Amino acid sequence: MASPQYRIESRDPLQASRLPPTDFNHLFADCSLAVAVAVKSVTDPTRQQVRVVHIPSGEVMFETSAPAPLN
Repeated sequence: MASPQYRIESRDPLQASRLPPTDFNHLFADCSLAVAVAVKSVTDPTRQQVRVVHIPSGEVMFETSAPAPLN
């Protein structure tokens, strides 16, 4: 089994039903799985920021962006 290399980060609350109970620091070995869980772990990925980071490099592999402020 590959070692976990991907982390989900969010400044918005994550839904515990999608992640292991009370473990919001769960690491993933597969980038695709991390992205799928990240998107499913916020109420509205079009309005909430969530990203998947490759831990060894620090590269952001996937990110939703918060909506632009209304002028």
